[in-house]
Amino acid sequence: MDKFENFKVVVNHEEQYSIWPENKPNPNGWYDTAKTGSKEECLAYIKEVWTDMRPLSLRKSMENL
Repeated sequence: MDKFENFKVVVNHEEQYSIWPENKPNPNGWYDTAKTGSKEECLAYIKEVWTDMRPLSLRKSMENL
């Protein structure tokens, strides 16, 4: 993988984040966010926005306790 390749931040239905090469189709079940850039920029964005790493379904079930 080229170190100058652009990436995008993707998210799944459980609100889990990852990076993916910008020029490749997303894996099934993953959707684009608005963030694209270098690997470092995308990872910094994820660190900023993904503050609760529990899957969405777990967070919702724990709200009902």
